[in-house]
Amino acid sequence: MPATQIMIADAPPNDAAVTVYDRDHFALYMRLLDANDAGASLEEVSSLLLGIDADEEPERARRVHDSHLSRARWMTEQGYRDLLKNGLPTG
Repeated sequence: MPATQIMIADAPPNDAAVTVYDRDHFALYMRLLDANDAGASLEEVSSLLLGIDADEEPERARRVHDSHLSRARWMTEQGYRDLLKNGLPTG
C-alpha cells in the first residue's frame, strides 16, 4: 500500500470542479508534484506513492502516475479556486 494509505484509482476524476476524490488525495497530488520537481523516477514514485511495482506493471504505473500528476497540475492551475472558496482538505 502506498504511503498515503488510501485507495488510488487507475485514473482520477476529470471533473471541472474539485471532487471528494481530489480532496481525499490532496496530499498525494502535492507529493507527486514534489517528486516530479525533484526528478524522481517512475519506479520510485510508483512504488512509494502509488503502491504499484513499475517493473511488474509498467503500463499501469505510467498511466496512473501520469493521470494523477496531470490532475495535480490542474489543481494548482484551476482547482485551487474551489479550495479557496470551500476550504483546504483537513486530512
